Amino acid sequence: MPITSDSELRTLLEETRTIALVGASDRPDRPSYRVMRTLQEHGYRVIPVNPQITGEHLHGEFVFRDLSQIGDPIDLVDIFRNSAAAGDACDEAIAAGAKAVWMQLGVVNEAAAARAEAAGLKVVMDRCPAIELPRLGVAKIA
Repeated sequence: MPITSDSELRTLLEETRTIALVGASDRPDRPSYRVMRTLQEHGYRVIPVNPQITGEHLHGEFVFRDLSQIGDPIDLVDIFRNSAAAGDACDEAIAAGAKAVWMQLGVVNEAAAARAEAAGLKVVMDRCPAIELPRLGVAKIA
């Protein structure tokens, strides 16, 4: 069952340190660009993932082609892809050993969520961590 309670959302955000952002954009007018910056300002390490801009740097971080290229442990995979494409991102998150997947506003994929949960990952759908952080009063990471 995906996480929906405020207490579970707060705990997930408080325990997270490293976020891989699938669908990161280098265009300032895109929501993923702003969300990445907001998460970084909150103290998270955010690793951008986008095959179209692989090898570039975004907000000071190297952009990876896919999750399998990231050598560091991933606490949470923030998915900025449409609902159909979220399935592949969830499968990559499972293979990469992530602890949780977070599907952005408007992104719901029940089958992918079930696969992720069966693999032991926490799942959030149709929410934005940049909105939830201030709403839940999550303190900045020191």
